[in-house]
Order: sequence, then structure tokens, then C-alpha cells
Amino acid sequence: MKRILILLLMLVFVFSLVATAQAQVRVTYWTAPNPPQEVFWRNLAEKFNASQNKINVYVTAMVETPSSESTITNAVAGGKAPAASGNIFPGFGATLANSEAVVALDTLPGFDEIIEKRAMKEIIEGWKFADGHVYILPVYANAMLFGWRIDTLKELGFKEAPTTYSGIMDVGKALKAKYPDRFLIARKALIEPTWWQRWFDFFMLYNAASDGVPFVTGNEVTADDEAVIKVFKFYGDLKANDYLLTMPATDPFETELSIWRSLGPWSFPGWKERFPELVINKTFVAAPPPLPDDVKLPYAKTFADAKGLVIYAQRSPEEQAAIWEFIKWVFTDPINDLAWIDATGMLPMRGDLVTNSTFDRVFKEHPELIPYADEMAYAVPAIANEKFSDIQTILSDKGLVPVVLGKVTPQQGWADAKAAIEALLK
Repeated sequence: MKRILILLLMLVFVFSLVATAQAQVRVTYWTAPNPPQEVFWRNLAEKFNASQNKINVYVTAMVETPSSESTITNAVAGGKAPAASGNIFPGFGATLANSEAVVALDTLPGFDEIIEKRAMKEIIEGWKFADGHVYILPVYANAMLFGWRIDTLKELGFKEAPTTYSGIMDVGKALKAKYPDRFLIARKALIEPTWWQRWFDFFMLYNAASDGVPFVTGNEVTADDEAVIKVFKFYGDLKANDYLLTMPATDPFETELSIWRSLGPWSFPGWKERFPELVINKTFVAAPPPLPDDVKLPYAKTFADAKGLVIYAQRSPEEQAAIWEFIKWVFTDPINDLAWIDATGMLPMRGDLVTNSTFDRVFKEHPELIPYADEMAYAVPAIANEKFSDIQTILSDKGLVPVVLGKVTPQQGWADAKAAIEALLK
């Protein structure tokens, strides 16, 4: 009798395991093809899976050959998309949204809670698509700043980095008077049409001058015309006054050939190895973009080198709900953001990085990241249009490059570029 009872208990246990396995929803998350990010997501998936028995999240890195975008596109076309994936920037996100391949995240339960807990009410506005929905949950951002050689500025008689176009011209004049062979900025990319380079020159200044007015909304050019022309003119004036070097140069900012440059936080690890004399607030500072003299704002917006995650519409409602539970679990606990920083060295997209005590250790150990955290709330993501590369190539070819080279006026350059972009979007 006792043996029969034991056997029955074992059968009940086996059947319960089978029932649990059958009830469990298994979903896949594709992370960026980047080892630190893959480790981060695997660790969180393991913790989440151990915390409950209804959902099993499997993490794997997406294939990057020929590109991660191609891998995702092929998976969607073949009906084999994961439940969700990261590594999505707004331009490619627009392609996915326009083909109805991804879910509008703002329609899911708990979305507002994520935004509130991450202090992202203002930030998320910049991630809304033309239809008013949010398809990408921003994960991280490098709010682009400008680096200034504060040691040289002080030598020239300036106590701080200039904040206006005329202030920069004053620095250029003083620099040339004392060091005729040096330049304000060395940037060969300003006379090249490479589309992605516009993120790190034109759009930094445009987002500041326009206070973040969208360059394109849907299939319409909605750029602030005056802001574009002011940015074009400013870069043209730099070249005309010999403050801009467009010849190739190796480490010009680091070697003081130039004293001003666009600066992302990814530069710092290399500097610590090769240029240990570059120390925040001693030899250099990181500052927001300058503003035109007639634009008065409490803060200057900038470009956000940012990416996020999406949920794929072809997965079943049950799978979508399951992966969303995992995403909510990850993004409502700041401890997970701290783990992200430790794993990747990049700042997570949230508006309370400086005020949330969870991150005190990070900024104590890495004070050079503080200006980037301060600027996070004012960082505008890339154009959310599937023709993003063509738009920015035209902006370069027809507008910025000929203006910098002195071939056309800023007004004509923008008229030509705008007309060509509008024709592209028809």
C-alpha cells in the first residue's frame, strides 16, 4: 500500500511538471551583437525566469551579417521574428512601423508606469512617430556634447566654454591671433556627404537652434527653416574665417591642433590609455551645443545617439504579453539600469540619472559622465523615417557641404536641399 501511495505521488508530481511546462510561455529576445549587452540580457533573463514559472525568456544575440537590420528584415519576412529585439534606432524603427511589423508599445498595459518610473515624460515625446504612437522603447542614449580644451580657453582669457555662435567666433579670433596654425575645430566630415556624420555636426546644432523641432514628420519636411539656415551659415563662417580645418588630421583635439569637437562618452576609455592628461574640468569640459545669438532658451537640446527595443507583431498575443511582462520587470527597477552601466559603460535612457541615488557611485567614479546625464532629457533621437539615409545624404550634398565650401549661400543651400528632400518623400 505504501509503495502504491509513493507511486501515485510520483505520478502526480510528474503530471504537475508536464502541466507547468505546457502552461509556460517561451519567448525569445534578440540582443545587439555585442558581448557586454548579451551578458547583461542573459543575466536578467535568468533572474526573471527564476522569479516565476509562467514565462521563460531565451536571450540570444542577433546575427550581424550583413547587418543586424538585414537579419531582422529577413526574419520578419520569413515569419521567424523573435518576440522582441533591441538595437533599433528610429530610422529603422520607422521601416518596421510602416510595415506594421512592430507593436505600438504605448497601447500596452503598464507603459505609462515605465515612463513615470524612469522620469521619461519629456524624453518619450521625441520617440513618438507621426501617428502619435511609440514603437521603440529607448534603452540607452549618448546625448552628444561638444568638448572644449578648457586649458587653452583659459590661456586665451576665456573662463568657460562659449555658449553662442558669436562667442565661438570670438574664441576663434583670439586663437588665431596667438596660434595662427591652430584651429577651433578639425572636421573633414563637414565637406563630405556621409549621411551618418550629420548626426555629429548638423543635427547637434539644429536641435539646439530649433529647440527640437522635428526635421521630418511622416513624409513632410517640418524643419525650422530659420534654424537650418543659421546652422549652415555658422559652419560656413567657420570655414571662411579659417577656424575650421577640413584636411585629414590625427587626434587634433587631443594634440591641441584644435580646441573644439563633438564628443561622445565612448572616447573616454581610450583617452585614459593614450591621453591621460585629458581630465574633465581640468584640461577639457563637455558642454551642450551653442545657440544662435538671437535664440534664448533655458537649455540647449542636442542629438541623441540612441537605440531601443521593439516587440514584433507577428508573434501571438500570448507571446507579446509574455515578453512585455519581462520588459516591464527589467525597466521598472533602477538596479537593472545600474547593472546596464556596469556591463556596457553606456548610460540608460532615463531622466533622473543625476537625481536618483542609485547612480551616485557611477558618477563618483566617472565624473566625466555627469554632463551627459544632465543632457539626457534634452537629447533628440534620429529622424524617424525609413528614408533617413537618403534624407541626410541630400542634406549634405545639396545643402551643408556646398555652403561650407562657399559655393552657395546658406539660404540657397537649404532651398536646394529642402526641395530635393520633399521630392524624395513624395
